[in-house]
Amino acid sequence: MTVILQKVTMGNFRECIGLSVAESQKGFVASNMYSLAEAQADGVSQPRAIHADERVVGFIMYDFEPKEDRGYISRLMVAEEHQGNGYGRAAMRQVIEEFKRNPACMEIQTAVVPENIAADTLYRSLGFEPTGDMDEGEAILRMTINRSL
Repeated sequence: MTVILQKVTMGNFRECIGLSVAESQKGFVASNMYSLAEAQADGVSQPRAIHADERVVGFIMYDFEPKEDRGYISRLMVAEEHQGNGYGRAAMRQVIEEFKRNPACMEIQTAVVPENIAADTLYRSLGFEPTGDMDEGEAILRMTINRSL
């Protein structure tokens, strides 16, 4: 399985915005269209289409906040028909590695709707730990990046 994160361009835009999660998951993540609009408006978020076997299977969005020495993964979605194949895990690992290559990044944060057990399990298995904080109904999870020599 080869998973590649690609910028959202006119070549993959329609495919990206056409993706959706299961009906029962719709309250867990914003639509890709909303996320792309948010990235355009905030000017710092990095939206990426998750490609596997030359097709778009999901979406991830992240950014780095230099004033906080912190990376944020604000969105992760894998389309309903592509879930359970490891695409979300592979995409998360790539973003985590990108943050780790940034010497200024000391930690990574993400957030999860408490009812989204699958996402919470994924994030914790990758090394994220709950902070106990909530933001707009989402539980904050953090991964500290060890910079010791």
